[in-house]
Amino acid sequence: MAKKPKKEDPAKANNKVVATNRRARHNYTILDTYEAGIQLVGTEVKSLREGQASLADAFATIDDGEVWLRNVHIPEYHHGTWTNHAPRRNRKLLLHRKQIDQLMGRVRDGNLTLVPLSLYFKDGKVKVELALARGKEARDKRQDLARRDAEREIIRELGRRAKGRT
Repeated sequence: MAKKPKKEDPAKANNKVVATNRRARHNYTILDTYEAGIQLVGTEVKSLREGQASLADAFATIDDGEVWLRNVHIPEYHHGTWTNHAPRRNRKLLLHRKQIDQLMGRVRDGNLTLVPLSLYFKDGKVKVELALARGKEARDKRQDLARRDAEREIIRELGRRAKGRT
């Protein structure tokens, strides 16, 4: 008897990254990351399932003990009606109270900021990877680029030596 292929759980099939903030790692030094849920309306989820979102100018703030994601662009759902959402509305992030209190203290004391790194589906739910970050200065960015170039050159040279080309 042949085995029947297992049916994939539809929630697990939707584990995919919708949007990433590539400039965040360039402009900020990432100190710590958190995974947060996000409070959305139905048309926003449908638009995200189509793979449409932008975290380009996004940031998070803590107001009255709640974490808010601001300036994220989720375009209107093209099949939506009058119930469609506003593309750049503020969205509440869902974190544990202990995490919020910890973030509040670190942001207030350490001159740090909250930056979203990515927006993705996990087990059918939309999640945000939130980073506690410190802004880089121009010289830090140049040093990172120089370090990356040097590491790349070392790897190239090791590859050449391994192949017998000197």
